Amino acid sequence: MTEALLEVEQVEVVYDRVIRAVQGISLRVPAAATVALIGLNGAGKTTSLRAISGFLPSEDAMVTQGHIKFAGREITGWRPHQTAELGLVIVPEHDKVFKTLTVQDNIDVGWRTRSRSDVPPSVTPANVFDLFPSLAQHRRREAIWLSGGERQLLAIATSLMKRPRLLLVDEMSLGLSPSVQAQVIEKLKTLRSQLGFSLLLVDQDARAVLEASDYGYVIENGMIVRDGRSHELLNNSEVQEFYLGIRAGADTSRSNYRDVKQYRRSRRWYG
Repeated sequence: MTEALLEVEQVEVVYDRVIRAVQGISLRVPAAATVALIGLNGAGKTTSLRAISGFLPSEDAMVTQGHIKFAGREITGWRPHQTAELGLVIVPEHDKVFKTLTVQDNIDVGWRTRSRSDVPPSVTPANVFDLFPSLAQHRRREAIWLSGGERQLLAIATSLMKRPRLLLVDEMSLGLSPSVQAQVIEKLKTLRSQLGFSLLLVDQDARAVLEASDYGYVIENGMIVRDGRSHELLNNSEVQEFYLGIRAGADTSRSNYRDVKQYRRSRRWYG
């Protein structure tokens, strides 16, 4: 890959001073690229994003080893408002929007809390609905009444108010049907192309995010166990078996998920 916008080097994260949740992970995100981080529930995906974006202290967790660099600057231990100042913005797994506020109010909150002043805004409350026409008709509706897909789009639209150079998107497929999820991914791809920011997509749906990405990392038990170009990972027999439910030589129309799940438990990629 080309020169990195984000570099994570041998980062370890500990909760409650004793529980090691992330065990020396390293990854990088180049400028104007899309990178996927895939793994099962509890593998360390969200913890990794919280370490990068500065949200760990709110959960009594901290980076105990390693370095995180963004745009050439050391940001290990920075707070969320500091990372956002540089253009590193997260769309979280939960509580993505203010449900009791209208769509317009959510957009306005994102605009008022923006911190970057080094570049003119490409997206503002005045033109954001040009990029999200499906939200325009709901601008006076409270967010709680939006569908899951509309709420995800609103979270993305709000994050664009902060002028991201890198957008971290955590579990965008959560609660979405495959067709709606595909629409959200396609919108992200279009926005990345139009606005020039980078993407780090974190999700359990390995196929969806790898197909949308240039490069991917697999995390298991807090460790990166494999990485490579996305098309290589999609064609890798172990990724197919562990994360896509495809057994080599098996009839995929009658795949036995229980066998695949048991295989995950009994085998590790380390070493």
